[in-house]
Amino acid sequence: MPQSTLARTIENPLVQDRVTFLETADETGGAYEYVEVELAPGGGVGLHYHLAFTERFEAVIGTAHLELDGEHLELRPGQTASAPPGTLHRFFNPGGETIVFRVKIDPARRFEQVLRISYGLARDGKVRPKSGIPRSVLELAVIFELGETYLKGIPVRLQRGIFGLLYRIAKRRGVEERLLHTYCR
Repeated sequence: MPQSTLARTIENPLVQDRVTFLETADETGGAYEYVEVELAPGGGVGLHYHLAFTERFEAVIGTAHLELDGEHLELRPGQTASAPPGTLHRFFNPGGETIVFRVKIDPARRFEQVLRISYGLARDGKVRPKSGIPRSVLELAVIFELGETYLKGIPVRLQRGIFGLLYRIAKRRGVEERLLHTYCR
């Protein structure tokens, strides 16, 4: 991805979050990605896990709330926590002020593309307003495939089967290429 043409900071207008790419996969040779997240009050993500990378969180401003395998952590500026592969986790902001934290994704995989596509779809009004889930199941399948993200309570084999099939359909129909062209180039 040529970084000279892409914004370093992206916004999700639906939830008022901002992500700044501090170091991209291109810049680190795929070793890792490093982002700074400004998380609005009430913001966050649902419980999920990844099998191919670790997420390392570091609080910068305010208290970052994490749930890691059922344990609630409150990170204050300078404190860190990691979600290794297979760790059920989420981050959230129950407070009244925007918080800032950094996340290192190691190895990088395709995390930047997932964020750019997800935030772009939200910006373009192509997601459901309350959930932020793409209106198109094929676009959702591309995000799940690129993000290597799995949900709590559903067997991985079932998720891979369903989203894998939908992803193959999306790829054949050009959905992945359209999303990458629209939001990542």
